[in-house]
Amino acid sequence: MTCNTNMTEVKEMATLSVRVSEDISRRLEKLSEKTKRTKTSFIKEMIEDSLEDYEEAYTALDRLNDKNAKYLTTEELEKELDL
Repeated sequence: MTCNTNMTEVKEMATLSVRVSEDISRRLEKLSEKTKRTKTSFIKEMIEDSLEDYEEAYTALDRLNDKNAKYLTTEELEKELDL
């Protein structure tokens, strides 16, 4: 659900809880202090930047594992596309 308030789009947000190693936690803390940004903002940005790549990779794997998939050579593809 989204709503507009004073021309700013507001989206409902879900809360997640994750466990990270002490090393990752310390590194995030240092980065947060150095940049004056929250650790949450970095984690959110990292997830947003990576999620689509993971989705695409798993879609590709699903297609590769599809027993009914049809694979074409470059020549066959060009012929099918009239190139």
